[in-house]
Amino acid sequence: MKHEVHLDHTTSSDGTRLALDVVGSGPPLVLVGGAFSFRRWKGFQRLAQLLADQHTVIAYDRRGRGDSITGQPITVPAEIDDLHSVINRAGADLAHIFGMSSGGVLALRAAAAGVPIRSMSVYQPPFAVAGNPPPDDFGSELTRLVDAGKRSTATHYFMTKGMGAPAPAVALMHVAPFWKDLKAVAHTLPADHAVMGDTLSGRPLPAEPWHRIDIPVLVIDGSKSAAPVAAAADELAEHLPVATRVTLPGQSHNVSMSALAAVIADFAGDVDQRTRI
Repeated sequence: MKHEVHLDHTTSSDGTRLALDVVGSGPPLVLVGGAFSFRRWKGFQRLAQLLADQHTVIAYDRRGRGDSITGQPITVPAEIDDLHSVINRAGADLAHIFGMSSGGVLALRAAAAGVPIRSMSVYQPPFAVAGNPPPDDFGSELTRLVDAGKRSTATHYFMTKGMGAPAPAVALMHVAPFWKDLKAVAHTLPADHAVMGDTLSGRPLPAEPWHRIDIPVLVIDGSKSAAPVAAAADELAEHLPVATRVTLPGQSHNVSMSALAAVIADFAGDVDQRTRI
């Protein structure tokens, strides 16, 4: 059954209008996208439909993406405030959150800052705690490319130097139909880098601020992802006071939304069940 999608919006404290898609019914669950992501990304649309039987799912365009256009700066505090506004718009005291990649890190930072959240699931937060971290000047070079209007080059640079994707594979993507969608949000890539803070050094993940997050958090990775991805998820779970750690068999960063929806729904449902008792 396909659920009807309702268009909505909310306004952050600095006046930024944030576009929302709302689908389903039940306890609210907010989807937070990572790099290159926006609310109409096919993966998120699929995930929202899969979760809509049990939840009112809210997908939103982070500021500067899709239909959430802003003249205001894209900073980590502003994005935390945006997420708080989306949660308030959900119309409940607390909402469940799912964050994908750097979107998960944004959601974690919001929880650490005191934004009221019922529970959280995060998929493969891209901390660089092992392997080859990005170059020291990654952030400044990425910003330089974006400021120069070189969106295609910035996209290529982010994927190869930031995500570690092989350069020949990324070069082939340039001629794919989805490359234009990646370029369309490339100007927001410095915001995703900023969200990561000091977690891209190749050193062990510091306890701060993750140890301050006292809500239930499900930390998910895929068994086909590289070993440093699992190491990052493991270290995060070790610092969280109330963590559950799950690895999805046969999954990588390009995760099956059916497999992902199942563990998100089970986790959120278990939290709701336990808090009702």
